[in-house]
Amino acid sequence: MSINIIGAGLAGLSAALTLAEQNIPCNLISYAQSERSQSVMAEGGINAALDTSGEHDTVEEHYADTLRGGVYLADENAVWGLCSHAPDIVLKLDRLGVPFSHNDKGIVQRYFGGQKKKRTAYVKASTGKMLVTALIDEVRKYEVKGLITRYPRHRFIQLILDGGTCRGVQIADRFTNVPTLLGGSVIIACGGMAGLFDGMTTGSVHNTSDAVATLFSQGAELANLEFVQYHPTTIGISGKRLLISEAARGEGGRLFVRKNGEPWYFMEEKYPELKNLMPRDVVSAEMVAVTSREDCENQVYLDMTAIDKKVWKARLSDLRDQCIHYISVDPTKEPIPVSPGIHYFMGGIRVDEHHQTNIKNLYAAGECACQYHGANRLGGNSLLGAIYGGRVAAGSAMKNRQEINDIPDLYASCSEVSPALAEKISAVLYRSLPIMRNEVQMKAAEQELNALLTPDLNEAEKRRLYLALAMIQSAINRKESRGAHKRTDYPERDDERFRRQSVVSFNDGQITLSLREIPERRSI
Repeated sequence: MSINIIGAGLAGLSAALTLAEQNIPCNLISYAQSERSQSVMAEGGINAALDTSGEHDTVEEHYADTLRGGVYLADENAVWGLCSHAPDIVLKLDRLGVPFSHNDKGIVQRYFGGQKKKRTAYVKASTGKMLVTALIDEVRKYEVKGLITRYPRHRFIQLILDGGTCRGVQIADRFTNVPTLLGGSVIIACGGMAGLFDGMTTGSVHNTSDAVATLFSQGAELANLEFVQYHPTTIGISGKRLLISEAARGEGGRLFVRKNGEPWYFMEEKYPELKNLMPRDVVSAEMVAVTSREDCENQVYLDMTAIDKKVWKARLSDLRDQCIHYISVDPTKEPIPVSPGIHYFMGGIRVDEHHQTNIKNLYAAGECACQYHGANRLGGNSLLGAIYGGRVAAGSAMKNRQEINDIPDLYASCSEVSPALAEKISAVLYRSLPIMRNEVQMKAAEQELNALLTPDLNEAEKRRLYLALAMIQSAINRKESRGAHKRTDYPERDDERFRRQSVVSFNDGQITLSLREIPERRSI
């Protein structure tokens, strides 16, 4: 019996390859082709302690930076697995033909936020696209052999559950709505929850968040939903936010605001060690702080004019092309206006270090899974987490594989969230979960969302509202400031009470919140 993978970005591709290499058949199910997945939009690079720059970088330092960047909320055992396997993953990608930048010492690496060493391997500012392309080529080899069966242009409808065990999945062709039942274990690799903030994120417009909402309604536990990462450097364009990669700051880009009419490079003054490459939560919060001052203008700029022309040509040419195309500004000649935009969801489906969910035979990997990043993700760890997470989830699915002969003949309808309701939910969440938030805002949002739960809603609309409420209630419940969750009414970190996972579950129309202990660290 095949293993079913929902999502064909990097996490899904990695899971499929891991299975196929062990002669385990799988179904690769996706809303669109892999070339249209959100993974192709990742720009800056992928982290691994290769130490090709002679800075004596180590796996231990990558591990320590990841935990510190996530403000010690991540499972240390899982993070060690991620960081210790990173060099092997990047070197394998290199062998597969990913055109990383090279010199006579090997793969060239750049600085990225929250890290003191050059640890991020890159392909100009199109790393995700190149990684996806390489894995697609590998997947095709196994498609020919019949080990990977593609189901493109298909929607996830529901899990097929039997006594709390996942027995399979229902999908539907998104053009014809013809449903299909597929038996077997399921790996969810559907991406983050960008649909909750429709049009307000750097993510794919295809990502509706409805798969996660459905899983939540079916009993899958979610965790750490309050941690929503705002990337410091984005620009508003039609329908979404344009990401200006952290690579720009890694190569020498500088943030400034005009203070009393003169440029003030505030990050360099406040954080002399890492400067513009502090973790994203810190930079975003500082941008809010300086633009709120009476002696400063309300716009932050990214100045890349001093970056060498050779660097632009070799490493950032695609970023320059984006700026010229979308905002008609040449960043080699003048600073560009930037502001924080929603970029990544640290929270998601709760999994253990083996990527097993609380539902038997159900696994999750990539941005949809709550793993590795804690309260704030370091740049360069998302691509790594997707590939490594897909590999681990597939390994667990193989280890626990069971023959499922009979699956319940259960079908659900293919309802959708109306654009009007989607817009209302997004507006409420965006208004109540800014970079700096407080209980008054969030309690008001909870009331607004509850008021939208009317009897005339279809099932998809109810599920999305319950997911939005779970996010708001998780944020209200965490009465501290940690990573991407910064509260003006609780400005301090409280390790004694809140160095724990926020876990939400759904049963009989009720959302239940709890705090769970982070697994104890084993010897490494």
